[in-house]
Amino acid sequence: MDIRSLANHLGLSIGTVSRALNDRKDVNPQTRQRVIAAADALGYTPNQSGRTLRSGRTSTVGFMLTLEHDSAVYGEPFFMALWEGVQSGLDKHGLDLVILLARKGEDALTFLRRHVSRGTVDAWLLSATQVHDDRIAFLQNRNIPFVALGRSDTARPFAWIDLDFEAVVADAIALFAAAGHRRIGLVAPPATINNSQIVIDSYKSALENAGIDWDPDLVHHGDTDEVDGESAARELMMLRDKPSALLLMGETAPVGAYRALRQLHLEPGRDIAVIGLRDNPACRSLLPKLTCFKLDLEALGLALSEAVVATLADPMNADFPHLQRRWPMGLELGSSHDPQTSLTLESNAQL
Repeated sequence: MDIRSLANHLGLSIGTVSRALNDRKDVNPQTRQRVIAAADALGYTPNQSGRTLRSGRTSTVGFMLTLEHDSAVYGEPFFMALWEGVQSGLDKHGLDLVILLARKGEDALTFLRRHVSRGTVDAWLLSATQVHDDRIAFLQNRNIPFVALGRSDTARPFAWIDLDFEAVVADAIALFAAAGHRRIGLVAPPATINNSQIVIDSYKSALENAGIDWDPDLVHHGDTDEVDGESAARELMMLRDKPSALLLMGETAPVGAYRALRQLHLEPGRDIAVIGLRDNPACRSLLPKLTCFKLDLEALGLALSEAVVATLADPMNADFPHLQRRWPMGLELGSSHDPQTSLTLESNAQL
């Protein structure tokens, strides 16, 4: 059924039916209800291609996922829950979410240019923001609405929501310092990703606050996935002056780190303290229980959707201070960060 057939069935003009379906205020409420009821009963759906041509809008928001970095730094469990929150929020505004994958090795700006030229979506959600991210200036120069999941070093303000890495690192280092650790290893994301710089700066500040000297040998940059967690832990434990604690800023890095430590005959939570980034499903089976941070991904996704809807409404005059947020993560104490805690739990379990 097309709109012409629906109009003929109702004995109304095509214009009246179109205005009723688009909830225009110049249509009588009873007529609007009659049109909507008939459309539902007869299975009418609007021709989206035609609507896009007429309005210049696709009613979609694109989430650009760069497999080279995102899948390593965050992982599928992170994004699936996040996208559920984003779509839930967009749905309230009649918008849909589409995921656009930039293949490994593909230039991110080239990928974005291609889809912008095609008019694929009305607005963008960017992830894996770089320290210097050309995508941001590209969208700004064309007044294309977007929100970034992450910060970037750019002169012009833009809408972003980022995890509060500063608080995460400060809390972790404070826990280690309180337990007497002075050699604290850090597994950080690739240096080109903006949150890596935030993590490093926060790590240095937290060490200084704890009266601990900064040692660049204790910092490892990598993909922070399970494979990198294993190699990073092995690399750091080969140092002449080994760390007594490890902070792993990756979704699945603790899984690999636990394996490497045990291969070196070191027990996490007893011989070496460990803190991970997030209560990731892959890490929940680790023993001793991993000390890490909790994150409400659906709520974060909903906040991203609200921010992108705001930029869609007025991309030129977006309230950027209001649309720039550090998203909190709550500390989840396990027994991996403190040998005394681990020993106490083991004793209680034996009793």
